[in-house]
Amino acid sequence: MSSQTSGLNSPATQMDLDVSSRMPRTPKVPDSLTETKVWNTRNLGLRLATDLISGATAATMVAPIIVTIDKGIMQNASGQATLKESLKLSFKDFLLRPHNLVFSKPFALICMLYGGTYLTANSLDTITSTVQNKPATHVTSGTAKFAASSAANVGLCLFKDQAFARLYGPGGPPRPVPLPSYVLFTLRDCLTIFASFNIPPLLGPVISKNMSTELSKNLSGQTVAQFMAPAAVQILSTPMHLLGLDLYNRGSKSIAWDERWTIVKKNWAASAAARMCRIVPAFGVGGVVNANIRKTLLQKLA
Repeated sequence: MSSQTSGLNSPATQMDLDVSSRMPRTPKVPDSLTETKVWNTRNLGLRLATDLISGATAATMVAPIIVTIDKGIMQNASGQATLKESLKLSFKDFLLRPHNLVFSKPFALICMLYGGTYLTANSLDTITSTVQNKPATHVTSGTAKFAASSAANVGLCLFKDQAFARLYGPGGPPRPVPLPSYVLFTLRDCLTIFASFNIPPLLGPVISKNMSTELSKNLSGQTVAQFMAPAAVQILSTPMHLLGLDLYNRGSKSIAWDERWTIVKKNWAASAAARMCRIVPAFGVGGVVNANIRKTLLQKLA
């Protein structure tokens, strides 16, 4: 026993213990880094197809009214016809000869614009739910959705606006749309996108809390916000739209800014009302239809 004890207390053994105590220890890897990341890839192909179907269906439903109103605003700004005259003729033509509208270039442009916007927002929700392993019906409302939806909508809308400006402009040979008009149209669309995709998920719960129990049974705060927010923001975005059109219709030279502002103020109220009527189908009705179709189809895939 004494020999074993003396062996443990020998200088060599003590030196080994001192060296081992001074050796660096391997740091412990956090459990979060060693865990395998899980993605929700169940029925991913069908979920992406659902995004396309719901977006295309919603865009096709709202396109007739949007084409009619956009045409009226463009013709009113260029002097081709008053807003009232243009709307009257367009609605009459749609009722008597609907195929003329459905198979027209403006109809295709509107379907492209809103179908592409809905699809982008839907796809971002699907990608987020996949990467973050959340339910397929998960809906986002953050910066990424605003950036993606804005990029899609602004790009497609600029293409649509320059085509409409040439179709319903003041006449003469087509000319390029000036850069200031593109900037104004971009700001206009960013406001609309923010109010259409980012505000409703935040405002909806607030509205729901202040709704009566009886009313909330038939109407959700999310639906109210989806109609209200895009319409309200048109009060701010309409002057940008009118100024952009005036810069194209009358050129950007030799016209004072106070003269342009006079034209904008003159058409502000009527154009804002028309754009509200246009935006409610586009991001109100269209947004609700797109969201409901997508949610229903995704629930069936679950």
